[in-house]
Amino acid sequence: METFQRPVICGKCSAALSCLSSLQKNVWRCEFCGYENSVDESLAALCIGQRAGVRSDDLYLPRQSEDDYQNLEDTLVVFCVDTSGSMSVTTEVPSSNGSVTYVSRLEGMQDALYRALFTIKQRSPHRRVALVTFNDEVVIYGDGTSAPITLRDWALVDYDHIWEKGVTYHIPHCIAETYNHLIQRVKELREHGATCLGPAALASVAMASRYPGSKVILCTDGKANIGLGEMEEAPSLTPSAFTPYFYTQLALDAVQKGVIISVMTFEGTDCRLADIGKLADATGGRVNIVSIGTVAREIESVSEDNVLATGVKATLLASDGVYFPYEDENNHKLVREIGNVTKGLEITFQFAVKPDFMEFFLQKGMLPFQMQLSFKTRDQHRITRIITEQRPATTCSRIFAGRLNMAVLDVHCAQLCASLTMEGKVQEAQRQLKAQQDLLQQVSKWRPIQKEESMYGNWMETMTTICEDITTESQLTLSDEAAKVVYQMKRASSVRNNNNSSNTVNVQKKTTKKKKAVMEAV
Repeated sequence: METFQRPVICGKCSAALSCLSSLQKNVWRCEFCGYENSVDESLAALCIGQRAGVRSDDLYLPRQSEDDYQNLEDTLVVFCVDTSGSMSVTTEVPSSNGSVTYVSRLEGMQDALYRALFTIKQRSPHRRVALVTFNDEVVIYGDGTSAPITLRDWALVDYDHIWEKGVTYHIPHCIAETYNHLIQRVKELREHGATCLGPAALASVAMASRYPGSKVILCTDGKANIGLGEMEEAPSLTPSAFTPYFYTQLALDAVQKGVIISVMTFEGTDCRLADIGKLADATGGRVNIVSIGTVAREIESVSEDNVLATGVKATLLASDGVYFPYEDENNHKLVREIGNVTKGLEITFQFAVKPDFMEFFLQKGMLPFQMQLSFKTRDQHRITRIITEQRPATTCSRIFAGRLNMAVLDVHCAQLCASLTMEGKVQEAQRQLKAQQDLLQQVSKWRPIQKEESMYGNWMETMTTICEDITTESQLTLSDEAAKVVYQMKRASSVRNNNNSSNTVNVQKKTTKKKKAVMEAV
């Protein structure tokens, strides 16, 4: 059902009235908490008239936009590029004639930017594109048509000052008009100095914040060692308390403004990806480690215009007596701030029943669940979608393993265990992994394991190995390789639905110098 009216909300638990709700004399007794709500007679008649089946799907549309209309292509891509001295490190690259050439990281990045700019100009000529670079200072080039702004010294530690400089830097032209200017700016880049990554990321997010649905693509090859977000040179077991706070705060600001950040580092470097990866994890971006040969492909992929919605909030309700494990709330209502959503995103939820309610639910036979999704579309309309379903309860203590939807269970296990690992709850992650692996073995006794299911099994092995490394080596932080895998697992999606998507985590075995079997996600 589509309507311009607002949903009728329960005064106690905030569940929404649906055509599956029970109404008597214009009184709705909430099926989730039991609270009695008075309902307008016209709405009651509408709900009763549409009552049927066990599923309700309602879309609540706005009467007018909350903000000014925004063109669908009126978004910004900011390339935030490391030009510090370490970007001069070279790699052997075979040429087409069989000889070997040496290409620096910066040269590889420049080539990747040339390709990305050309692709954006061809596919989305009306999109805005900006360039920010950083070494021991931040240079904001914008779209390349105006004089750049340089931030240095004290300005690199002033959050508000950097934000103001970024948000007030206008990007008036689209890529079709600025392509040649940007190409020239990229061509003139030279590597030198330190790595003020934090201030550059902040300035880039501030620039992008004017256009919800915009992207920041952060490329670096080293730890931030100057300015906000500086990583201490001391061992990473004792990081500065302010360092993770800076990246957490910047991620929150980006989510609030509808900005997606993707983070790329070069293989063979130590960038403290577990910390800076928070920017991507919170905003819906991607985390990856690239090489000279793969950086161009990865940059083109993450700059793709695949944003579906911003400001997304999901509220899941179940009957009183149901709760959601591993969540902050210990009741039958779960609120999750999702933020930005791109194509292919899958989010899973786990619920359980409190022992005192078990017999009562079995007697009822059917249990209601409701998902409320509030989000802003690309043109800044605030939409609410409410899906209500009745699900059967069973008295059977065993479910036939061969009929389980393993894709859902495996994706959930990957996401959950990755989250637990990032939170430091490694032993609980190991317990969940063992349970999932046991279940997969049980399923294999009833039916053949499908190809995609064997890949899910590899995911579990990957996380198991990472958790074992953490516990056996008493690590308090993840290596960049491990952090990349864990962040990708947190955003795992079903193989069948994303067969050609780079969001899908493909896993291969690799032997380390320690002669351990370590799984590397690529």
